[in-house]
Amino acid sequence: MAHMLHAAARRVQWSRAGAAKKAACLLAAAYGLKILYPIIRGRVKRASGRGGAHDETGRAVPRRSGSRGRAAPAVDAEFFKQLLELRKLFFPKLVSAELGLLCLHSFALVSRTFLSIYVAALDGKIVKSIVEKKPRSFIFKLIKWLMIAIPATFVNSTIRYLECKLALAFRTRLVDHAYETYFANQTYYKVISMDGRLANPDQSLTEDIMMFSQSVAHLYSNLTKPILDVVLTSYTLIRTARSRGANPIGPTVLAGLVVYATARVLKACSPKFGKLVAEEAHKKGYLRFIHSRIIANVEEIAFYRGHKVELKQLQKSYKDLTDQMNLILSKRLWYIMIEQFLMKYVWSSCGMIMVAVPIITATGFADGELEDGQKQAMVSERTEAFTTSRNLLISGADAIERIMSSYKEVTELAGYTARVYNMFAVFDEVKRGIYKRTAVIQGSVNNSRSEDKADLHIDGPLEIKGKVIDVDQGIICENVPIITPNGDVVVSRLNFKVEEGMNLLITGPNGCGKSSLFRILSGLWPVYEGVLYKPPPQHMFYIPQRPYMSIGTLRDQVIYPDSVEDMHEKGYQDQDLESILHMVHLYHIVQREGGWDAIMDWKDVLSGGEKQRMGMARMFYHKPKYALLDECTSAVSIDVEGKIFQAAKAAGISLLSITHRPSLWKYHTHLLQFDGQGGWRFEQLDTAIRLSLSEEKQRLESQLAGIPKMQQRLNELCKILGEDSVLKTMDKEE
Repeated sequence: MAHMLHAAARRVQWSRAGAAKKAACLLAAAYGLKILYPIIRGRVKRASGRGGAHDETGRAVPRRSGSRGRAAPAVDAEFFKQLLELRKLFFPKLVSAELGLLCLHSFALVSRTFLSIYVAALDGKIVKSIVEKKPRSFIFKLIKWLMIAIPATFVNSTIRYLECKLALAFRTRLVDHAYETYFANQTYYKVISMDGRLANPDQSLTEDIMMFSQSVAHLYSNLTKPILDVVLTSYTLIRTARSRGANPIGPTVLAGLVVYATARVLKACSPKFGKLVAEEAHKKGYLRFIHSRIIANVEEIAFYRGHKVELKQLQKSYKDLTDQMNLILSKRLWYIMIEQFLMKYVWSSCGMIMVAVPIITATGFADGELEDGQKQAMVSERTEAFTTSRNLLISGADAIERIMSSYKEVTELAGYTARVYNMFAVFDEVKRGIYKRTAVIQGSVNNSRSEDKADLHIDGPLEIKGKVIDVDQGIICENVPIITPNGDVVVSRLNFKVEEGMNLLITGPNGCGKSSLFRILSGLWPVYEGVLYKPPPQHMFYIPQRPYMSIGTLRDQVIYPDSVEDMHEKGYQDQDLESILHMVHLYHIVQREGGWDAIMDWKDVLSGGEKQRMGMARMFYHKPKYALLDECTSAVSIDVEGKIFQAAKAAGISLLSITHRPSLWKYHTHLLQFDGQGGWRFEQLDTAIRLSLSEEKQRLESQLAGIPKMQQRLNELCKILGEDSVLKTMDKEE
């Protein structure tokens, strides 16, 4: 009876243990389902949404221009072509500092490989001394092992140091070339305003170049040393096996088959990391663009209380980025799991076979039958050979693992390479006057465009056929059209001539081409047809409505874009700058802000009117032949504005002014008037007649403005009195 109870108790214990195991399995399955469900759901959503993006009403939404419009970056012939082109920037000449760093880095990698082989052999000797129970030999070899650790650790540290130095040197080369190209021929302006292929040049100039340089330097280390490790360790293992009478062909074939099969499986399972990384970089750049846009327009957003709209845009942009990062992480999860299973467990089991077979079959490790001491000696020899071979095999397997894992890094490098190469290609084409702007136009916009303007838009690439000729005096436009970067023809043909001493007033409604004309005269927009004769850029000075305040001292604001050295070369001193500030009624800020060497954020320190007067002060400092004034005194009082214009005329500066103030008409001699429909007229300006016409226009406007109110009141009185108006009777008779 007691025996039966004891057996039953054991069954109960077994069933409880089984139940606990089943409960643990269920909990693990539930947790795994919780983790994997969002990933699977996201993939299903992405698969269903591949046909295109749609808004809430189901209409198609056009995508932004960016990396999606191009082929996905991949490890193909195009990638190697782009990498070879960028290599010319890394090593511009045969003898360079970058090549020296590369040679030192290569030498450190080779040294580390030989040290690894030596340490593996030393490990085998240490194990042999332990098996043979020789404490003196063990201590000697252990000290030797610690001594060799000093140069080994130095070489390891040197490899990391040289890798970082190499990445920094590559980045410096790329940044120098990029900055030189970016600021040549006003490319920085044309990339943003004239071309639409680079959505965020700041992202390409900073983040993309940094990631590309680091990836190239790291990949060189991750490929050069492993390849060398594989070659030398394989040679050492084969030589050791042959010296002991073993046949290395079988283990070598097994290793080759395992590596080949692993490579095929990983290639089949590998996601397109290049495309994923390029898209992630694009979304990072767009998020940074949203942040910089808010910072640049912080006051306007605060006035409009538009923080909710901006917050939604930021959250949407960040969500797009996190979705992309989660997608990459989810793909890496499965890929790394397969990679680790093959390279750690499958390779380890095959490695044990590769080490065991030569030792078991080798005639040099056979036990002797003469005496026990000889047999014990063979045991220690086998132990030494096993330890050395195992360490070498682990080193070789680790090298092969890094080589195969580098494929993922190579695909990521393909994404960075495509973005950096595309940036340089766009810079080069824009510098040569080749623009490609991908404008997204909704159908509703096309339908709402009036018929008379439908033929004033050029579809497709714009061809530059016009000529710009620098002359000493005068500005002449001969059949020059005003065409926006989007292809809208504002004025089909413009002809006028401004001689030295003439002052031109430019008027017209908004969007008629006034500021666009200044962009053409300044060389920012190309001349698509006709001929433009104008002075060189140093004889023309443009002053916008909101002058740019640079980083620097108060002196730098007046002489911008000159430096202090340029100012002294021109013969200017601080006393001359003081007289210029007196001329524009701005001298008080010298005492107010603490002198010429005061450094502040002048964009916020100076008021709107002070910034505009600072812009006029720059004009008097540079003394150009022609000044392009684009509403540059709209925040200045009328009396100060008149004194500044009078001083400019007295200095012999020809003025081309866009202004709506009649008080400035008297300082101009000719008029260029746009009608907003593509028409224009150029004539001599009679200020008295124009002022009288303007006064009559204002008087009629004030009189006609009251007529609707009077008509409404008359109708109300007729309704109250129940009578008709005489005006209504006259209208009926007519």
